[in-house]
Amino acid sequence: MQYFYDDKMILRALDETEFWKLQEAEHTVVIRVIVPGLEDEYVNQLHSYEQIFSQTRAAASKYMEAALRSGLQAGSQLEQQIMQFLNICIRQSRDFVAFLNMVSTQSTAVMDNPVAVTVVDHIRRESEYYIEIITAVMQLEQRA
Repeated sequence: MQYFYDDKMILRALDETEFWKLQEAEHTVVIRVIVPGLEDEYVNQLHSYEQIFSQTRAAASKYMEAALRSGLQAGSQLEQQIMQFLNICIRQSRDFVAFLNMVSTQSTAVMDNPVAVTVVDHIRRESEYYIEIITAVMQLEQRA
């Protein structure tokens, strides 16, 4: 994490989002590399997720800059926009987890590759961790 958050846990959520969306984008590449025979439909979806996660990471960075410049007042329009953005980020990661579960159970290339099974499971758990962290931080922010 890059910043001191004081009572602005929403900044922590943005910082975590920036980091984890980079991780998720990189994870799409890892899967494509370790499963060379991965079915085209899954490869295409992984490319799509990579782009989405990269765009989301860039948006998180812009929100962080805006929040730091503005001082981010509780209940402000910017804070509301950030909370909506974070909810979208959580949905993205949940969709990615569901996709990973589907790939694990439906891709012959993954199922026939024990290393791929382990790596995909690890990647899924990391996205689930992100979801849990952001959900907890958002709940703390809403109580403040």
